[in-house]
Amino acid sequence: MIKLTRLDGEPFLLNAELIKYVEQRPDTFVTLTTGDRIVVAEEPEVVLDRVLEYRRAIRLLPDAA
Repeated sequence: MIKLTRLDGEPFLLNAELIKYVEQRPDTFVTLTTGDRIVVAEEPEVVLDRVLEYRRAIRLLPDAA
């Protein structure tokens, strides 16, 4: 799970395994494998960093060098 923020400032946890893609237009949209779309306050790069951190934490990726 990764912590993100809705545009109204409400934090929530998202299962990072469900993320299909992230795009900026100009808000950041997270599209899930279920077809749902969520608009978040974070920039796409922040979402990416959190997903990578999550995957490292569960050992799906090696630690950053």
